Amino acid sequence: MQLEVLEQYTKMFIAARKDNVILKIISGTRNFEEQKNIWNKKWKKISKSSKDSTEIALNIMAYSSMPSTSRHHWGTDIDINSLAINYYRSPYGKKVYSWLQNNAEKFGFKQVYTDKTLNNRTGYKEEKWHWSYVPLSNKYLQDYVKSVNFDHINGFTGFEVAKKIDVINNYVKGINF
Repeated sequence: MQLEVLEQYTKMFIAARKDNVILKIISGTRNFEEQKNIWNKKWKKISKSSKDSTEIALNIMAYSSMPSTSRHHWGTDIDINSLAINYYRSPYGKKVYSWLQNNAEKFGFKQVYTDKTLNNRTGYKEEKWHWSYVPLSNKYLQDYVKSVNFDHINGFTGFEVAKKIDVINNYVKGINF
């Protein structure tokens, strides 16, 4: 995780604690190999019931990024408290999410994967747990779009689908901003 992100998260953690909300980073920076392992495990599991590469990739990409396309590579994005949708439906999970919605932006964090039906964004399903440190991630997104092309997205099972589903425009850029 980038130092600036950690410093701002720490300030947010302290503020949340004062409001009796406990924030815990459950996932932060992931390198290519870590993302590849997540991807390939899911590919192997889903490919038992489907042989269509595009279908498998889209199924995985409901919540997981292709290696080389994850915002977690940048050290600016964190997953908070739980990856389980039901957690955020529980009374305490609702309290955590409400606190984040009302306060995270004061510390530079924003939920990038919001409800797609509310803002016509593309890509991943809503992730109430995924928060991005905007002062840095916006810069990295601009750099990514300028410098990465489909030739750079390879080295994992199913990488050839990236161009077909236009992962850069539909997923990397498919955020709420």
